[in-house]
Amino acid sequence: MPASSSVRLNKFISESGLCSRREADRYIEQGAVLLNGKPAQVGDQVGPRDRVSVNGHKLEPKQAADAVYLAFNKPVGVTSTSEPGVRGNIVDYVNHAARVFPIGRLDKDSSGLIFLTSDGDIVNKILRAGNRHEKEYVVTVNRILTDQMLAEMAHGVPMLGTVTKPCLLQKETPYIFRITLVQGLNRQIRRMVEHFGYEVTKLERVRIMNVSVKGLPVGDWRELTPAELAGIMKMVEKSSGTEDASGGRRAPKAPAEDRRPKSGPPSQKNPAANGWWGPRPDKPAAPGKRPAKPGAGGAARPKSGAPSRSGSRPPAKGPAGGPRKGPAPRR
Repeated sequence: MPASSSVRLNKFISESGLCSRREADRYIEQGAVLLNGKPAQVGDQVGPRDRVSVNGHKLEPKQAADAVYLAFNKPVGVTSTSEPGVRGNIVDYVNHAARVFPIGRLDKDSSGLIFLTSDGDIVNKILRAGNRHEKEYVVTVNRILTDQMLAEMAHGVPMLGTVTKPCLLQKETPYIFRITLVQGLNRQIRRMVEHFGYEVTKLERVRIMNVSVKGLPVGDWRELTPAELAGIMKMVEKSSGTEDASGGRRAPKAPAEDRRPKSGPPSQKNPAANGWWGPRPDKPAAPGKRPAKPGAGGAARPKSGAPSRSGSRPPAKGPAGGPRKGPAPRR
């Protein structure tokens, strides 16, 4: 740390590799953090000569070059927490030489890709839903999927006092679909599926942002490649602080190219032509706006400047199954 610099206490703690900034604030509020031998307060600044300890352990800041970034293919049964008292926690399972902690969570009953790092500064940047960082999952359910269920799920599902953001879905088999999310509500996919009377029997996360789980066996971890890390840093360099990972539909609009599916976009004429449902690549759905219900009112609304129903021209006919200019096809 330069002689003339000082940083917020929670950032100092996270940069030591102990935990994220949010968890650091929790330690401070619990009185577990001492600054120069006295109980610290949230918002305290740490200078180059200050001494910081957490639960009696003295901390030293790590240099950025020492930071560790891991991709881990989590098995079912491992809990995504760094709490040492939790049996089967992810940190003990990985058993890395550096002090690492998970970025976000993946349910104990789910498997797949999760990041671990010693860089507490990057955690919130990745987790903030306002940045629309993609996470892709492969989901198996207990009964045959219907096109209507998938299309409605792509529009958004009411849960936990909000409506989920529009998302991309692709049917893989009669029982399996692929879904790409840009938010992380508690047990979101399981709740979305249950809303339609289905049950998840298997849930695997296969991609986070630009990193895929492909080639990484279940239970193994590897360091992120320089190209992967550079891509992540580029995505978070202008990280917004407008909301966290559980945010609703008030996220700022992202560029269209950021919302295109990585596995190949659907037909622009018909979003479900290749089994895809969700925002069209050429015209993504605007966050915060629920798509109109097909057939509402029995007739299409006349365009601006067109005669009304009372005029000499007959009213426009209702939808006949053609594509909609919105995030999902007509049904």
